[in-house]
Amino acid sequence: QEQLVESGGGLVQPGGSLRLTCAASGMRFRINSMAWYRQAPGKQREVVAAIEKSGSTKYADSVKGRFTISRENANNTVWLQMNSLQPEDTAIYYCNVVNPWGRNIWGQGTQVTVAS
Repeated sequence: QEQLVESGGGLVQPGGSLRLTCAASGMRFRINSMAWYRQAPGKQREVVAAIEKSGSTKYADSVKGRFTISRENANNTVWLQMNSLQPEDTAIYYCNVVNPWGRNIWGQGTQVTVAS
């Protein structure tokens, strides 16, 4: 069964850091791109960062310079290091993989709350 499992969310003060982890399992295909999305209350889900198998990365403008995405291809694991967190980063963060047939695979999400 294709599965993505996220972990590492929590409550952090403004200016703090968190590291999210996503482990993929049961994928019967080679994963090319892995991405992190987030969805804040009342807002649409948006892409935060993506990384190709080659290591090439892309970031949303709102997180450039603060967030870093990385991956380990052998274990199909992707991380999101989040520094200088701000209240506007509060959201549920989701891991995403698109299979070769165009189907989105999502994790269950992990809550990130930035508040003092």
